[in-house]
Amino acid sequence: MRRGKTGTYRVVSSEGEKYRAFIPSPLPPDPPLRIERDLPYENDRALLSLGRLDSVTTLLPDPELFLYMYVRKEAVLSAQIEGTQSSLSDLLLFESDGEPGAPLDDIREVSNYVAALDHGLKRLRGGFPLSLRLLREIHSVLLSKGRGSKRSPGEFRKTQNWVGGTRPGNALFVPPPPDVLIECLGTFEKFLHDHPARMPVLIKAGLAHVQFETIHPFLDGNGRLGRLLISLLLFNEGVLQQPILYLSLYLKQQRDEYYRLLQAVRTEGTWEEWLEFFIDGIRQTADQCVQTARSLAAMFQRDRDKIQRLGKAAGSAFRVYEVLKRRPIVSIGKAAADANLSIPTADKSLGHLETMGIVRETTQKSRGRRYVYGDYLALLNEGT
Repeated sequence: MRRGKTGTYRVVSSEGEKYRAFIPSPLPPDPPLRIERDLPYENDRALLSLGRLDSVTTLLPDPELFLYMYVRKEAVLSAQIEGTQSSLSDLLLFESDGEPGAPLDDIREVSNYVAALDHGLKRLRGGFPLSLRLLREIHSVLLSKGRGSKRSPGEFRKTQNWVGGTRPGNALFVPPPPDVLIECLGTFEKFLHDHPARMPVLIKAGLAHVQFETIHPFLDGNGRLGRLLISLLLFNEGVLQQPILYLSLYLKQQRDEYYRLLQAVRTEGTWEEWLEFFIDGIRQTADQCVQTARSLAAMFQRDRDKIQRLGKAAGSAFRVYEVLKRRPIVSIGKAAADANLSIPTADKSLGHLETMGIVRETTQKSRGRRYVYGDYLALLNEGT
């Protein structure tokens, strides 16, 4: 359904140049959404997929470990959408040894994302509402170090920003002027709190994401925080017991269509087309996550069976193996410390794991050797 513009334009003059800034209308859309055609069916399919995901993650031997790694994969993908060159291996290496395998600012950006998500989840679990205050707190963590740290972390912008181009006059899109920003955010927060009306959760998440990206309330980091908002909202609404669904891979793979649909909502009011795209992404992402969880569980069991055949040496090898599940890239010293083993014992255990094909040594040095749990990283790295 094409409603026409979902907001108004204001002509702004600045430094001798005129540009049009877009001020979005409050949510929910008016006229109301037409929930017809395939949307109810796709919504039900997505909810079924989310239910399967919830069940699978609770059956994993270590769901917290799965969440730990999936958050890091999401952080890498979200940062890659913004143009960083870091990989999951780079992040894990940085977290393990403090050695960046990519430009340091890229790694810090990804590491900040992990910390920001952790902060948001901790606050929500503690009963704090999903609110403008929480979004500011998360933003402050997101831009705490590296690129963007000079761009007012945790503060709503007081100047005009824009998307694309070199200035507002030639930008692809110009968000609301600063003087109406707080008003726009106020109505947005009311929508998050189900005013004026409660909506189906996936539709609510899809509408909220577009509205946040349209308001663009910060000088930097809006894209990353807007993607975080999806995960936080779904978790806060109780759709999943674990905050395990992240859309960055889907949005990265469909980047051109994603940006086209965001702009089409603003200029033509095509909310239904956007929601079909968004909800299909929820379903695809949940199904993919289920498959990854099953593959990881099967791989862990296979490798444990191999280690069991070591006999007396199996005890120490199992302890090192548990470290590798949390640190797929690890040095002998780190493995020894985390497994509470002597360095010679950890070294010998890693040698056993290498012989069995579970890990491989990557440095080819006599000292400072580092081992990689290759199959584990390969599964997690899909799409990055």
